[in-house]
Amino acid sequence: MRVDLKRTLTALAVLMMFLWIAEPLGAQEKTYRIEVMQVVAMAPFQNAYDGFVQELKKNGLVQGKNLTINRTVIDFDVEKAGLWKKVGLLMRIRSESSRIADTKPDLVLTIGTPATKYAKDKIISAGIPVVFTGVAFPETAGCKSLTEAGPGFTGSTVYMNVKDALSIVKYAFPSVKTVGIVHSDEETAMQHVNEIRTESAGAGLQALTRQVDKNDHLKPAAEELIAQGAEVFIVPLDAYYGLRNYEAWNELDELIETQKIPALSFVYDRTPGAVLYLGSDYGYVGTLSGQQAVKILKDGAAPESLPIMRQQDLHIMVDVKRMQALNIQIPIQVLQIAKPVQ
Repeated sequence: MRVDLKRTLTALAVLMMFLWIAEPLGAQEKTYRIEVMQVVAMAPFQNAYDGFVQELKKNGLVQGKNLTINRTVIDFDVEKAGLWKKVGLLMRIRSESSRIADTKPDLVLTIGTPATKYAKDKIISAGIPVVFTGVAFPETAGCKSLTEAGPGFTGSTVYMNVKDALSIVKYAFPSVKTVGIVHSDEETAMQHVNEIRTESAGAGLQALTRQVDKNDHLKPAAEELIAQGAEVFIVPLDAYYGLRNYEAWNELDELIETQKIPALSFVYDRTPGAVLYLGSDYGYVGTLSGQQAVKILKDGAAPESLPIMRQQDLHIMVDVKRMQALNIQIPIQVLQIAKPVQ
């Protein structure tokens, strides 16, 4: 009887010791793995990425603790983007998406239209949820609509209502009748300019546009538009303006100085020359994708059950010094809702 009791007590002690050791092991928090892919390093994309990571941290997913992020930035010379270079880019995106599919991360974040458009299908087919950010026109990236992505993915867009933006332009400059736009053949730029051209008449504006090659100088095209009556320049979503250390912006800035014609940027990112900046905050839009990622990773939400998110209200920045230098008066109602450029 005593032997059986001794054996029982010994067995219980061993069991308790096993449970004491096993409990911390079983309670260890899962470490999530996220792959990030984008094409070209751009300041707005960095802002979107930072917003995404900060939102994950806010919800308890912290790099080095319970989160591992591997980020791939595919370099691409947009200045020399001929046919074969574009084919090469497509092959690199597909190769990278195959690698990611093989590693089976918990989630993939794609930043920008090319990475989203050409990588998502391979990754989704491997059963990996995809969240995108920094995409201007979701349908161009393969979404069903502005609010619905499709099976296996979702995301956030920097799309802004052009009609609203043009109404701000008209409100800020009520006497202006004609706006000028110089743009490249970049897919996003073309779509953005077409939308501006379509909506401008409803705002009481005429849009004069000139397409240039990414290697071309801006000045000759801009001077043509001035000769035709452009009173304000609008800068669209176009990588052309960020090339060669903002060369196009700097050339436009020289014309602004000499011709006293203001420029408005439809990209909410501080660059040289503009009086007003209208658009979506990439950092904020990145946090929206972070919210979606948290729902997928921690709550088990299906990506397709989450609608595409976007910033509902336009953000506005005003460069007061620029406004004063050009002797421009902007209604106080606009200035009150605008954030001053630092």
